[in-house]
Amino acid sequence: MFFSPHGYMNYLLWMAPALLLALWAQWKVRGTYAAASQVPARLSGAAAARHILDSAGLQNVTIEPIAGELTDHYDPSAKVLRLSEGVYGSRSAAAVGIAAHEAGHALQDAKQYAPLMIRNLAVPAANFGSGIGMLFLFIGAGMVMKGIAAGTPLIWLGILGFGCVAAFQLINLPVEFDASNRAKQLLVSHGIVGNQEMVYVNGVLNAAAWTYVAATLQSVLTVLYYVMQFTGSSRNG
Repeated sequence: MFFSPHGYMNYLLWMAPALLLALWAQWKVRGTYAAASQVPARLSGAAAARHILDSAGLQNVTIEPIAGELTDHYDPSAKVLRLSEGVYGSRSAAAVGIAAHEAGHALQDAKQYAPLMIRNLAVPAANFGSGIGMLFLFIGAGMVMKGIAAGTPLIWLGILGFGCVAAFQLINLPVEFDASNRAKQLLVSHGIVGNQEMVYVNGVLNAAAWTYVAATLQSVLTVLYYVMQFTGSSRNG
């Protein structure tokens, strides 16, 4: 059924488009980030984010460094913008582009941007779904293979868990795209980058956008695969 060698091969073939897109997107991000990191900017990532936040009246949002590479994120619950070591103090096109993107999330939060509000509400369901989806699916499939009817609801609960993750990813797309669009506009309007540097900023943010598309495609294909496999097995049985 789901977890036989034949099933694994079918799953890999089904997921191949999403996996290949994810690999290409990660390669693109690494390449554009490395290139843009060599292009000097007027401000560091932290200074650019601080300027954007202060100009929007968001002095209450703090900026902190965080360990790792490309670990940058905005925490809406703590009102903290966390920038990775390579972004926080770096004066490069890559740094200001990523910092401005995260500052864009802070502006979304302040303006109660509807997709962001919905995404924040969906986080617990997505975390729950990613945690129990495979577990329920595995247990349910094992029960069904042994002829135990109670396994069927568990399979559907597992598929529902994956569905929660897919729904979160779909909601997340407009949030990330909007943050990047805000970043591009703010960097230009505040005079943080010029036309030459903006080419590299666009490269980094556009490449990052493909990683969100790949994650969404992978989540949606996962749900469709298990629905098709289970309903097909039910009909054949």
